[in-house]
Amino acid sequence: MNFKEFIKDYRVILLIVLLVASIGAISTLGIQQGLDLKGGSEIQLQLAQPVDTGTMDKVTNVLDKRLNAFGVSDVQVRASGNQSVIVEIAGVQPQDVAKVVGTPGVFVATIDNQTALNGTDITTVKPYQVTGNTWEVPFTVTLTGAQTFAKLADGKAGTPVNMYLDGNLVSSPQIGADLANGVPSTDVQVSGTENSSAQAQAQAKNIQVVLESGALPVSVSIVGINSVSADLGSQFKTGALIAGFLALLVIAIIVFIRYRTPVLVIPIMITSIAELILILGVASVTRWNIDLASIAGIIAAIGTGVDDQIIITDEVLKKGIQTKRTITALKFKINNAFFIIFASAATLIAAMLPLAYVGFSRGATGIGLLSGFAFTTVVGVLIGIFITRPVYAKFIVLLLGKDKKEDKNEQESVKGRRPGKQPKKGKKGKSKKGKKQ
Repeated sequence: MNFKEFIKDYRVILLIVLLVASIGAISTLGIQQGLDLKGGSEIQLQLAQPVDTGTMDKVTNVLDKRLNAFGVSDVQVRASGNQSVIVEIAGVQPQDVAKVVGTPGVFVATIDNQTALNGTDITTVKPYQVTGNTWEVPFTVTLTGAQTFAKLADGKAGTPVNMYLDGNLVSSPQIGADLANGVPSTDVQVSGTENSSAQAQAQAKNIQVVLESGALPVSVSIVGINSVSADLGSQFKTGALIAGFLALLVIAIIVFIRYRTPVLVIPIMITSIAELILILGVASVTRWNIDLASIAGIIAAIGTGVDDQIIITDEVLKKGIQTKRTITALKFKINNAFFIIFASAATLIAAMLPLAYVGFSRGATGIGLLSGFAFTTVVGVLIGIFITRPVYAKFIVLLLGKDKKEDKNEQESVKGRRPGKQPKKGKKGKSKKGKKQ
């Protein structure tokens, strides 16, 4: 096999195309980093009871809307099983948003213990206003809600309107004469007074965010908060890069000691780097978080890949690297090597699947962190056995196999040296001695 045939092989072309696509995805989409790499905080929320997929989607949407309204730009809200939600934020102290995400957000306004308004009546929440220690949050309601309020407020000037948020009384303004005439008004406001201007600012902001995002369909509670500083995350990232580089370096040294030739060390290293790019490309497209557990999985997958390449190399190098072999003999040996590789990969994937299932079912905390390890390991192994290992095997055929011309010449040479029938040797005639005269 010559180099042109190697490049034209469909598996080599597929690998090149996927490498280009992965580099493009990483360049454009980036790599989603976990909190342990980029720094930030993780808030674990527990729902009051297990919910279905539709309810969980509503919970995550409401929380995402609240945090965006609060001013948190780098935020991720995702479900963790059917009763937990993980909120990841960066650049904000967790205690600043804990009250926002842990609040169900149920708003009710009553007049004489009768419901005049609720959260579903709110259509628009306007910016809050703070004057000294007093705050107010204006909002508009639907016409139906305004009519219900006007009916209950008719002729009750001076009667307090008790406004509750999650069962807590936040405001109790009195009905003015302009609202006690029975005419519906869609403009409403909730107000209150705090001990300081800073507290008034914080309270107004929280209430505005909760009213704007709406109520959660189920009660939630905060069960845990984990924080990683940006500096520590940067140290983790640097350490992971150094560990990966050292791993490749050690692999190169061991392979060189084993085979004593760079002709095999270089392709093994190139194959390992290609697997790394493809794994990161898959993570970029699927928006999979790359955290420390995922990095451990990547290293394990690449290590498994090097093992498989050594199996292929050892299988075909039994006669030494200088000896050329026929293509048929090489393919037979490579098939034997791939039988071992596929059996090993199946065993590894079978071991990873229960770990991945437990991780996904438990969510992104505790043992759930191991789902990242299992996912990246399985992806790396699949990429290896179906994409990079076959290409490496083709390279071995290119390096050690005889092309058709070499094979034909050798066969003709052997045929020319094949011993044939030797001509019969004539009998030595006896010399006649002349008689003496």
